[in-house]
Amino acid sequence: MSAVLKSSPATSPIRLPDPPGVADLLDDRAQAFLAGLHERFEPARQALLARRRQRQAEFDAGALPDFRTDTRAIREGDWTVAPIPAALRDRRVEITGPVDPKMVINALNSGANCYMADFEDSTAPTWDNLVAGQRALRGAVAGTLTFESGGKRYELRPEDERAVLIVRPRGWHLDEKHVLVDGQRISASLFDLGLFAWHNATALAAKDRGPYFYIPKLQSMEEAALWNGVLAHIERELGLPEGQMKVTVLIETLPAVFEMDEILHALRERIVGLNCGRWDYIFSYIKTLRAHRNRVLPERSQVTMTQPFLRAYSELLIQTCHRRGAHAMGGMAAQIPINNDAEANEQALARVRADKLREVTAGHDGTWVAHPALIPVARQVFDERMPTPNQHHVGREEVIVTRDDLLAPSLGTISRAGFENNVEVCVRYLAAWLDGNGCVPIHWLMEDAATAEIARAQLWQWLHAADGGRCPLHLDDGTVIDEALFDRVLLGLPSRLAGHPMPGAARIPEAIAMLEELTLRDTLEEFLTLPAYERL
Repeated sequence: MSAVLKSSPATSPIRLPDPPGVADLLDDRAQAFLAGLHERFEPARQALLARRRQRQAEFDAGALPDFRTDTRAIREGDWTVAPIPAALRDRRVEITGPVDPKMVINALNSGANCYMADFEDSTAPTWDNLVAGQRALRGAVAGTLTFESGGKRYELRPEDERAVLIVRPRGWHLDEKHVLVDGQRISASLFDLGLFAWHNATALAAKDRGPYFYIPKLQSMEEAALWNGVLAHIERELGLPEGQMKVTVLIETLPAVFEMDEILHALRERIVGLNCGRWDYIFSYIKTLRAHRNRVLPERSQVTMTQPFLRAYSELLIQTCHRRGAHAMGGMAAQIPINNDAEANEQALARVRADKLREVTAGHDGTWVAHPALIPVARQVFDERMPTPNQHHVGREEVIVTRDDLLAPSLGTISRAGFENNVEVCVRYLAAWLDGNGCVPIHWLMEDAATAEIARAQLWQWLHAADGGRCPLHLDDGTVIDEALFDRVLLGLPSRLAGHPMPGAARIPEAIAMLEELTLRDTLEEFLTLPAYERL
């Protein structure tokens, strides 16, 4: 059942979704506010999504992304973004995670500088999850949030000891099917951000804490400009000063890396930084260049930030941000502690240290971790190499990055273990997601929608890069990568997983069938979560 929003709720009946009890979040005034956002901005969103589809068709036909000629003046101009508020000047360690009450409390208490509360890649958007997340964040802003489980009570630390809250709504491509405006689904972006702002923006502004947001999966300056319009409209509606709401944009699509100056410029009165959303960026590289056989990536364990196209992306982001007075945030460390194997745990921590050392040495102003145990590791590296709150003084003027650098093919192989791991990660993550879990530990890595998308897109590309079967790819042992290999791995997966407790175990058969259908179809599905969402 869906909520039916009307711009004039006083004259139109309002139904709230099952289960009952959401009137405190979606009263008449909140619904009218969300309906107004939909009516004002939905046509522009749909036009921009149509432009995405048109551009992808051009890439499929052989075109390659490139820097725009019509925006050269922006790239070459001498301008900077607005000053960064004090609460966001030092962001050396940020923790990310879903928005359930326990995670919200633990993340805010974790000792990180900031907590990105994620409605997107690490939250399965069941109605229950979304409602619980909005309530948890409202309680966190008010300082009243508590949680009890297994006889243990979780409470927030004093406000001056908590991480700064940054909220990530879902991307422009996603709808919220539970909430309809005159029979049409509302944008998930507008629902997540709009409802949070409605309940919390005034309180956060009074504390000089924003509100602050992470904006995901932009592909162009026009999409950034639409967000700027949305935020300005919300500020007017809620009586906030212009520019009060601040954003950090994730550069996690291949088209967006060619428009970083333009995205900063479109949001220049409210943007405070860009982030290397590396996992989604790798997925976007695969998806954008899916028809280009000469740019097929090796197995995902080999697609590290030392690959030339990823190093170019990181260095250009740092140079661009620091030239404009914005933060250049580093990417996620997906490792989680290995509690029963001290040697393996130390090896994992060593990989995290090396990754964070690479980031801080390159000039990044901060980094992400997925688990509280990694915060001290990341903080030590940044404290030793970054004594200042940030590194805007590291201009990286020597960096010269061309289109070909950003599109450079990667060297590497596809092993049988790598192929099988992609299948397993896809199935296990999808099963958990369908069961309501958006963030799943698999083989001591925290998998979310972004990392699962890499595995899923690679499987599709490896099978479909064979040029009609005339020139298939091979594993490093010589085995042909074809439908028969994929079917054998799928058939053997249930026995491999038998006896291992895992989230969503009952949905494994459904996940296997769904992955098979998506992998064998002729066209790569834009996002795994689009068809999966209809099953929630």
